[in-house]
Amino acid sequence: MTALCLEDVCVVRGGRTVVRDVTMDVPLGQVTGLLGPNGAGKSSLALALSGLLRASGSIRLGGQRIDHRSPDRVRAAGVAVVPEGRRLLPDLSVADNLVAATYGRPKNELAAANDRTRELFPELGRLWQRPAKSLSGGEQQMVVLAMALAARPQVLVIDELSLGLAPIIVNRLVPTIRRVADEGVGVLLIEQFAHVVLGLATDVYILEGSRLRFRGTAAELSAQPELLHAAYLLGNTGAPA
Repeated sequence: MTALCLEDVCVVRGGRTVVRDVTMDVPLGQVTGLLGPNGAGKSSLALALSGLLRASGSIRLGGQRIDHRSPDRVRAAGVAVVPEGRRLLPDLSVADNLVAATYGRPKNELAAANDRTRELFPELGRLWQRPAKSLSGGEQQMVVLAMALAARPQVLVIDELSLGLAPIIVNRLVPTIRRVADEGVGVLLIEQFAHVVLGLATDVYILEGSRLRFRGTAAELSAQPELLHAAYLLGNTGAPA
């Protein structure tokens, strides 16, 4: 069953169309990958999915349109977006970031979010009262993922999971993303680096120059490296230092 469905989605920023006629599906229970070089429009699409940017076309979750909703209503509907850049509340502790992520929700959801965070990211247990700004990049990425999962989303959108992280940290996070998908959440993993997506995703799209240039399985893309060359990806398939 498809959880998130985009049809002919366009996004305009600064008077320029940065995402053009994107149609894609994100099914429940699997990772869907969106690859593309810098400037392809990937982050603009993520912001449109979160409700922070307006989009034309349609964005549906479970058949219900969620485009033109506010970010709070998009999140309440079941789409949680982890934007590029690890956006958290830097002066607050890990614990208080989770309080903020569950603000306005029943108190038992905070307790559930705390338990879930400690289960998925036991490393954060010893850092529970540390301000987020004092954490490493990988630890901060764990916090923002935990904050998104606190919303109990049907679909989790992750923009540039590996950005600025050492390969060993990315390798630590990958099984967690797989586990979340295996538990029934649809995951849209938006990345510049092909190896991260190809190791996780079932279906893969390539966005280049604001348009989709490829749609197929990860196995099909792996068998056609010329497509990665064409999108300026092949020389950048290693995670950044």
